[in-house]
Amino acid sequence: MARQSERMCNGRITSKTLNSGSIAGRPGKMRDRERIRTRLMREYILIQSRPSRGRTPKPERKTMVRKIDVLRNEIADLDRDLLELIERRFRLAAEVGRFKAEQGLPVTVKQVEERVKQRARDAAATCGVSPGIMDAIFGAIINGSVERQYRVGIEERARIAKRLVVLGAAGSMGGWLSSFLGSIGHRIEAVDPAWLDAEGVEGRHASLGTVPDPDSLDGIFVATPLGTTEAVLQELADGGFSAPIFEIASIKSHLAPVHSRLRKAGRTVYSIHPMFGPSKNPYQPLTVIHAVLDDAEAERQAILEVLTHPYLNLVSMPFAEHDRISGWLLGLSHLTGMLFAAALTRSGTDPAVLHRVASTSFERQAATSRSVLDGNSDLFFSIQRLNPYRGAVYAALSEALSELTAAVEGDDRTTFAESLARAEGMLPPE
Repeated sequence: MARQSERMCNGRITSKTLNSGSIAGRPGKMRDRERIRTRLMREYILIQSRPSRGRTPKPERKTMVRKIDVLRNEIADLDRDLLELIERRFRLAAEVGRFKAEQGLPVTVKQVEERVKQRARDAAATCGVSPGIMDAIFGAIINGSVERQYRVGIEERARIAKRLVVLGAAGSMGGWLSSFLGSIGHRIEAVDPAWLDAEGVEGRHASLGTVPDPDSLDGIFVATPLGTTEAVLQELADGGFSAPIFEIASIKSHLAPVHSRLRKAGRTVYSIHPMFGPSKNPYQPLTVIHAVLDDAEAERQAILEVLTHPYLNLVSMPFAEHDRISGWLLGLSHLTGMLFAAALTRSGTDPAVLHRVASTSFERQAATSRSVLDGNSDLFFSIQRLNPYRGAVYAALSEALSELTAAVEGDDRTTFAESLARAEGMLPPE
């Protein structure tokens, strides 16, 4: 009996609880759950206390399964309690969001978010996990609260919502853009030739010419394939639409002549570049490059008025500088991902063998390569081909490879270490 009592105490269920079948002071729902736990624990203790017939028996499989069931049921109960608490937290966040929307206050306050995360990290040792785990848990809760606050503000912003067209809306990035703009309160007219059979469906059109009341449009977003963007802008320059134009091309040098033509014709045009793909969660940091065409501040204000979002990071730079930067940010990143996988095809090794014994470094690089190879090969080709600065990127890649391999082949540790030290200096801080 002493051992049974010890088991009960270690399991946080006292003999008084077992005898009474309830836990005093708990509300109805919690009391029912404790009764179920008590019954299951009673059965488990009964099984454990059966006579051993003079020898110490090995745990029976059924007994072990029953023990796991007891623990799993308790975990499931706790999960339900956690979900109720999270739901309550999000309801409170919604009230905070409503107040912020009424007062015109920003949704995110980084200092408050950091205090919440620090409290979670400080509790890591008590919870028996690493600070990173607690940071991730409460980071997700914070993101959910931000999303909840942001959603309740859409109703307020809808009073000043703009009516926008998205060209290329059936494509991956066009679809993301349509959803994103709609989520921040704008009214969207989605246009794509893929919807020839969708005419008559509200908000979907096969061509810009079928969009009703074109004079009331507040903006036209060009999210067509990179190779067709120039031709689409030419058509807009020749057309009778007066709404401001937002092009989101990832390579821009070849668009300079048509931009000039649009501006000379009195058209308002903005050049932006979302630095993410269509799988991006809109409630994470969203970096967008603003390629300045004329008046940087006036253009920024107009763009921010349309793309208002708590996580938006709008970075302005000269239009002429965009493709040089993009060559390193996109061109090199895509190319190294392609090269990694392309080199593996020449290894003569079964991919299954590589993946079965993969190192952490291999898995990380493979994930990066997969994100490229799973994408649109035509888009990635255009990003390489249309960038006039690609030669500088290719030369730098070749020189870096030659330097490192020469140091290894020449047994030159000093040069190798110096090269890596310089390389580390180019990476963003952790």
